[in-house]
Amino acid sequence: MSQRGQAYDKARWEQTSYICPSLQHRSFLQHRNFLRRRNFRRHIIKTRHRQALKLVIGFILPYRKAVAGALVALIFTAGITLGLGQGLRILVDQGLATESPANLARAIGLFFILVLGLAFGSFARFYLVSWIGERVVADIRKQVFNHLIDLHPGFFEQNRALEIQSRFTADTTVLQSVIGSTVSIALRNLLMLMGGLLLLFITNAKLAGIILLGFPLVIVPILFFGRRVRQLSRLSQDRVADVGSYVGENLTQIKTVQAFNHQPHDRRFFAEVSERAFDIARARIKQRAWLTTLAISLVMGAVGVVIWIGGLDVIHGRITPGELAAFVFYSLLVGVAAGAISEVIGELQRAAGSAARLFELLQTEPAFDRPAGQASGFPGTITGDITIEGLNFSYPGRSEHPALTDICLHVRAGETLALVGPSGAGKSTLFDLLLHFYQPDSGTLYIDGTDSATVSLEAQRSCFSLVPQNPALFHGTVADNIRYARPDASQADVENAARIAHAHEFIEMLPEGYLTRLGDAGLGLSGGQKQRLAIARALLADAPILLLDEATSALDAESENLIQQAMPALTSGRTTLVIAHRLATVRDADRIAILDQGRLLAVGSHDELIQENALYRRLAELQFRESPV
Repeated sequence: MSQRGQAYDKARWEQTSYICPSLQHRSFLQHRNFLRRRNFRRHIIKTRHRQALKLVIGFILPYRKAVAGALVALIFTAGITLGLGQGLRILVDQGLATESPANLARAIGLFFILVLGLAFGSFARFYLVSWIGERVVADIRKQVFNHLIDLHPGFFEQNRALEIQSRFTADTTVLQSVIGSTVSIALRNLLMLMGGLLLLFITNAKLAGIILLGFPLVIVPILFFGRRVRQLSRLSQDRVADVGSYVGENLTQIKTVQAFNHQPHDRRFFAEVSERAFDIARARIKQRAWLTTLAISLVMGAVGVVIWIGGLDVIHGRITPGELAAFVFYSLLVGVAAGAISEVIGELQRAAGSAARLFELLQTEPAFDRPAGQASGFPGTITGDITIEGLNFSYPGRSEHPALTDICLHVRAGETLALVGPSGAGKSTLFDLLLHFYQPDSGTLYIDGTDSATVSLEAQRSCFSLVPQNPALFHGTVADNIRYARPDASQADVENAARIAHAHEFIEMLPEGYLTRLGDAGLGLSGGQKQRLAIARALLADAPILLLDEATSALDAESENLIQQAMPALTSGRTTLVIAHRLATVRDADRIAILDQGRLLAVGSHDELIQENALYRRLAELQFRESPV
């Protein structure tokens, strides 16, 4: 815009403001609201940090004896370090200046006693502080993990697993470093700074006054560069995290990467990510190098000035050489302590942020909970009778699109019921509600006539064995994955379940049989093999109700035929609910329930539904590839 145009706009604004002063008032209000929002955010951050600090202290308090021992060792070592200056004065004035071998030997003996005390005190301090750091972080990790695995699955759908994993690993590592090292360093250097300043005045008040006058000239530049180094360090950590995230993502999906010949693009992108991390690291190193250079120059320059002035006093007999040596020692001690404290302030702030993120997880309340004082289990042995009355449910944030609407269904004990319907009909959602992964909006679920809401979640879920559509396998042996349902199961039980699921044959062909270790998510197994292991796991659980969510969807025709032959053994003596589109599975069911858009349309046999339900007839034509009869 031209200067003439700018002048015109300015004049027009002044005129408008004169005519309508409310515009100026509105601008003032906007600015005031901005400041209020910023101050509010800062207040929230400070509040979270204070809460996190209280929780950290709560984890430390059970080990107060170790903390007391560490503090005693810390004060002891700090005192000895400060005493080394006096030992140095005695060594110079009474050992070297007197030219007496006996005095020199006594001074050297005192010096070695101080050194040995410092060594053993440092051992105690380091061991106790490190032990406290590791112990507290282990407790935090256990509590966070125990809390996370009890949260409902919806929480993990709304929060990235990688972010939660980062909080669980990286943030706890930061806390361990701070509790087990940084806090001790900060307290130790604070004692050294205060004690060093006091002893500077006791040793020589005139030189101490000169040090205090020049102290800001030394510290301010160091603090300035130190802040820039901390900012670049945080940015560098973010860039390194980007590198790790990209590597993990590509290696996890390596088959997709190679199938689409995506390697050239990945190489270029990874090179760019790596170079960005390197550029930040180079800037950080450069600033750190300047900080080191500046610190050495200023501190040693200040010491040189002190030595020059003190040396003149020694020459003129105003102080002894030992006093000057002790004063130089305390000057160096104060400078190093001040620099160390400026360094650890950033670490402490970073730890406060890490603790706040961790305790956000700990403070996450379950979306639902069972009432206090409820029964812990069912009154008798479960036969598997299921009654659902008026069940309604909408996923969080999607209340305008109910997932299930007024579901009423009775499944008799020992019956096999197939759930059929188009995608999004609510079949898997019904399984989730049976397992109480979500809280229904309304309605009641009875198991053997007992309202499941009156028993514990553990008791309710122990009634079910689940075979999901995408089988979940864990890093470990084949036997461990089958035994996941019942960790105390014997090897014979594991093999028997594998035989029923027709998995024993391919397991025996693996390099180490049941002891073969699987990769992440069962990498190296076919889809059908994974599914049969999941079925074996569900069988080993031996729960009265079996939930099969498209359990044969990943099997080839031969494997599916084997599973169908095993179905009588699978369903014998237990209630079975099957989500399936395969005709063979549906025809084997005692009854079929047809769902659409969250509503239960009809329940009956295959032949009955072909005749009576249009949707089922259409699904039979499209999915089962047969004509209605």
